[in-house]
Amino acid sequence: MSCKKIIAVFGATGAQGGSVVEALLKNPNYLVRAVTRDVKRPAAVTLQKKGAEVVKGDLNNLEDVSNILTGAYGAFVVTNFWDNFSKETEVTQGKMVADLAKKLQVKHVVYSGLEDVKKLTGGKLEVLHFDGKGEVEEYFWKIGVPMTSVRMAFYFENFLTMMKPIKAADGQSYNLALPMEDIPMDGMSVADIGPVVASLFCGPDHYIGKAIGLSAERLTAQQYAEKFSKHLGKTVNVKKSMEEYEKNAFPGIQEMANMFRFYWMKPDRDIELTHKLNPNVRSFDQFLTENKEALKNI
Repeated sequence: MSCKKIIAVFGATGAQGGSVVEALLKNPNYLVRAVTRDVKRPAAVTLQKKGAEVVKGDLNNLEDVSNILTGAYGAFVVTNFWDNFSKETEVTQGKMVADLAKKLQVKHVVYSGLEDVKKLTGGKLEVLHFDGKGEVEEYFWKIGVPMTSVRMAFYFENFLTMMKPIKAADGQSYNLALPMEDIPMDGMSVADIGPVVASLFCGPDHYIGKAIGLSAERLTAQQYAEKFSKHLGKTVNVKKSMEEYEKNAFPGIQEMANMFRFYWMKPDRDIELTHKLNPNVRSFDQFLTENKEALKNI
């Protein structure tokens, strides 16, 4: 009979969950229960080959979540606002996990949370994909679940996808649309969250009941652009105007704009603690060095 502690990881084939599974698998004291909606997808099969117990589960299904948490020592929980752009769905999912974690006496939940911006600003600013997670954070603690919240900084990966530099009209230089003016913005590779979470499970007494803001480093828009220029070998200029940014026509643009407005308020992200929890967390410079192939597509 195995004496390993079972850690259930929701969203195991996603960016955050996948990183957490990879990190936990390196600890022989844990049995990783990797939760995904499709156990046959390549990422799920890969995790199974690496030693995870891959199980099918949906955060909208109470029976699924109950079965997954039964017998588990801990759980990593991440919800995805962008699946359906619904704060209400995120809150419903999060509170259901909290209720079941309490009922089943899960010893430690690490929740991928964020601030309730609407509450913090007295309704002056609303960032739905933050607000729902903030509401769930409060609920976990209110009902007495032993939970640590990890609040990620802006993903470095976004700079290779929806926020990548765009070639300028001159055909030579690039423009980086980052409406932060001269206010430094915290950033971190989502791939580096796994070792942080693994450290939290190893030292729960220090972190249960706390919200931990994660960040690899804090750079201005100009500094992000300069590092891009260095790695691209092309001049990258910053488009600073929020008004200009909001003219971008893609789903969720207003949600993103409001997120940057919240970043103007300098939310609490602890660079020193992040590096303590994951000594190998990468700087933006290191991240770009490791993603040379992706840069070729910019």
